[in-house]
Amino acid sequence: MPRLSSLTTVCLLGLLLLTSPARAASVPPWGTGESRGEDLSIWLVTFSPGDDVFAWWGHGSLVVEDRARQMQRLYNYGMYSFDDETLVRFAKGRLEFWVGESSVNGTFRLYKSLGRDVRVQELNLTPEQRVKVAKRLADNVLPENREYLYEHYSDNCVTRLRDMIDSAVGGRLSEAERAPARMNLREHTRRYTAVNPPMSLLLDFMMNDSIDKPITRREEAFLPDELEQQVAELKVPGADGQPVSLVERQWDYYASSRPRPPATPPNFGPWIFALGVLLGASALGLAAWERRGSRAARILLGVENMVVGLVLGIPGLALVVMWIGTDHVVTHHNENLFLANPVTLLAVPYGLRLTWNSVKARARLKWVWGFLAATGALGVVLKVLPWFDQDNWRLIALILPISLGMAGAFWLDRLRARVAVREPAATREGAQVPSLKAS
Repeated sequence: MPRLSSLTTVCLLGLLLLTSPARAASVPPWGTGESRGEDLSIWLVTFSPGDDVFAWWGHGSLVVEDRARQMQRLYNYGMYSFDDETLVRFAKGRLEFWVGESSVNGTFRLYKSLGRDVRVQELNLTPEQRVKVAKRLADNVLPENREYLYEHYSDNCVTRLRDMIDSAVGGRLSEAERAPARMNLREHTRRYTAVNPPMSLLLDFMMNDSIDKPITRREEAFLPDELEQQVAELKVPGADGQPVSLVERQWDYYASSRPRPPATPPNFGPWIFALGVLLGASALGLAAWERRGSRAARILLGVENMVVGLVLGIPGLALVVMWIGTDHVVTHHNENLFLANPVTLLAVPYGLRLTWNSVKARARLKWVWGFLAATGALGVVLKVLPWFDQDNWRLIALILPISLGMAGAFWLDRLRARVAVREPAATREGAQVPSLKAS
């Protein structure tokens, strides 16, 4: 099965919006009040996660079908456009999404070509409720109504569907969603990003303790799979007043062989800690090798400083910039700044100069890594206070051993130099004692 990038997916969806008969028909009959509730059908469609970062979470849409007129439209709240300002708006946390309408069959075939599940739930709504949902969707897609400010956890393409269904059933979905969630937002993030451990770790680094708080099932429904499950579990009053399932019928348009996200976050902790210890120990080993006169060890130690400085320093700098200059609230007041910050980037130029055997660079690196080791240890000590409750132990397990190893590589070298200076002096003093006695 061929795979397409997220950019290609969005472009193809945009093409569907522009070329489908549904788009060309302007306002549909359910938007003008012509459709009867008895003829309407409302579907919740869930698309499984894809290959790219933006597709890891899955996707959802609503479909309106007028069986009498043999018309269907799919409403997608996950549309955004690419222009010169897109990256700027994203960086500032001001990315605008919009709702579009497209061909049902065309969209389903597109997701099938991506190797992603297409699962459909027809909602068991009354005729009046169907008219309400269909009219609201037709209104939302109008140019003056379609845009909204995207927020990944609280206002996205799935939470919009959740709120519309909840409104249709008189708030019964939100009542059922008051129960505590089985895990918090960070744990959900970790399990959905487990397909790419380095990216999972980077996203973990960038987000603060706001995603560590206990949440409700309603907040869990920012994920398409969670909303699908909650809708399947919900009971609503039937025609005779007895509770019936909100899902009248369900089917798979396409079931892929792609595995579902893990039910719980994978335990990468021991492997991450082992990597941190290995990198920290390698700095100590290279420093010891260099003291035996190895030029290669000095060059390798300088290269390690440059690589680590870049890999940790750039996210640390990004955290500061996003805290000060953006609306990405999940990055503000982030405890990971104790571990990596703009100071870490100084290891890049000093590491480069170390490869040339710069004495000043060696002295500067001693203070850079000494500072980072001290702040990293301080971040751990502050965990005893209730204000420092961020779940960043994976990052501590990785970064603190590196900082301690790097600091040790340069500080132990200085301590040995001091010992070497004292030893000849002690030898000279010891040699004078017998001569004094003899005299």
